[in-house]
Amino acid sequence: MRRTLFLGWLITACATAHAASLQISQVMIELRANENAYGITLRNPGEQPLYGQVRVFRWDQSVDDDALTPTQDLMASPPILQIAAQGEQQVRLIRRDAQPVTAEQSYRILIDEIPPPETAAINGVNIRLRYSVPVFVEPPGAPGQPILSWQVLRDDRGWLLRVSNTGSRRGQIGTVQLTTAAGKTYTVGKGLLGYALPGRTRQWKVDVDEGADMRGTLKLRAYVNALPLEALVSIDPRL
Repeated sequence: MRRTLFLGWLITACATAHAASLQISQVMIELRANENAYGITLRNPGEQPLYGQVRVFRWDQSVDDDALTPTQDLMASPPILQIAAQGEQQVRLIRRDAQPVTAEQSYRILIDEIPPPETAAINGVNIRLRYSVPVFVEPPGAPGQPILSWQVLRDDRGWLLRVSNTGSRRGQIGTVQLTTAAGKTYTVGKGLLGYALPGRTRQWKVDVDEGADMRGTLKLRAYVNALPLEALVSIDPRL
């Protein structure tokens, strides 16, 4: 069982300021082929009880966004939480089908801190803080590898960096820089930019100067799955 503490993907959205917030022990989870359960520890460092909910989604991607679909393939127990002051609670993730998967499967767990039941919002749940935790279920055998191809293109939104993953393992992409043939360097993402799941294509906007010369071959520097990578990037020939 391995865990990668890459804090760039820690997503928090505070709608209400309060003294202490829900804390979690993992920010990325891998389940090996022989692992059908996993425990996440949630902590309350404050002096008042905390309340939470845990939901599990299948995770897919389109070129511009992530797509989350509710699922029962991977279940969280318990899904509703009350954690005492200075206390902790373990949430178990359980695979309903114990058979090994044949390809890497991707999920996301949304862990929300919510108000006490007596102060719930009138229109839906008022979420104080949210963690979005990636979960990957691995097939038997040696871990696969991402195979990434890169392209820079332009549309009505401006310049875009596109990556396609034809490998069997996700690519966690961060600290991305593009250097033009003229030697100008642009930062696409200082921390975690995002993921390219197996068999999927993702793209992100590149903020460049007005009238920037993007002709020729660009050099890309990035970290993929926490390892440094350098690559040459093609420009869409239609530009």
